[in-house]
Amino acid sequence: MVQSLNGKVDLVIDATAFTGLTDYGKIMIGDNGFEFYNARDTNKYIQIPWEEVDQVIASVMFKGKWIPRYAIKTKKNGTYTFSSKEPKKVLRAIREYVKPDHMVQSLGFFDVIKRAFQARYKKNK
Repeated sequence: MVQSLNGKVDLVIDATAFTGLTDYGKIMIGDNGFEFYNARDTNKYIQIPWEEVDQVIASVMFKGKWIPRYAIKTKKNGTYTFSSKEPKKVLRAIREYVKPDHMVQSLGFFDVIKRAFQARYKKNK
């Protein structure tokens, strides 16, 4: 059995982790870190202490009415992408432990296209 990082738990919610294949389980947000536990296999889990979190990136659509997924970028181990039933609740719980300036929106579709054209234009000069 896996030992939890958290002493006090703020939120437990059903979620999906996008780690190669999709894993279904539960997200646990507490005083010491962010945790994901797979529903079927107890050996598949993700534990991220709050000191290790660099950024929380939210994919926001329709002016904040829908958040399909969010990602946690760590300082050493890369980016982990998740989605859950109530993403606003999860992001509000994370905001208690991560500084608000480390929580950002991902780029939109047109922003990515604009950057691609700008990079191509600069390359041709």
